[in-house]
Amino acid sequence: MNAYRAVSRILLLACVLAGGLGSGVAAYGSSSSSSAPKASALAGYSSSATESLIAANWTAFFNPKTPTAGKISLLQDGQQFATIIKAQASSGLVSQAAAKVTKVTLISPTQARVTYTILEGGQPVLSNQTGVAVLQNGTWKVGVASFCGLLALENGGKAATPAACKAAT
Repeated sequence: MNAYRAVSRILLLACVLAGGLGSGVAAYGSSSSSSAPKASALAGYSSSATESLIAANWTAFFNPKTPTAGKISLLQDGQQFATIIKAQASSGLVSQAAAKVTKVTLISPTQARVTYTILEGGQPVLSNQTGVAVLQNGTWKVGVASFCGLLALENGGKAATPAACKAAT
């Protein structure tokens, strides 16, 4: 598979998979009213527990079983990207995608660096990527900068990204 096609598939996947809770995806079920753990719930947690939560959220961002509403809720400013996420949800490519988080590093109380690999059909197609997770409204979310970076890769680096990405930079 050529690099452009791999990146296109990855970004297509990113659009669809924007949110959710990795191992906690079942907590979302098909309900759009469920909520992720709030920051106050993290008050007594260690850094490793917070890092695990961030990794779980990031993994679910790329989980095709996560409902669209869950994906939107766990992308920073997700409502601005709802149209993209919903449009991508019908793609057959996303059903084969996943993310594997290899490292989470807390940068501040509201931001973390995430190292991850995008898999398609269990095979790496974009390895050792660095992204950002942010704590927004009490929930650790995939950062807009990371999501928009993936969209830019999908578009071959061209400016065909949504206005919300331009506003975020």
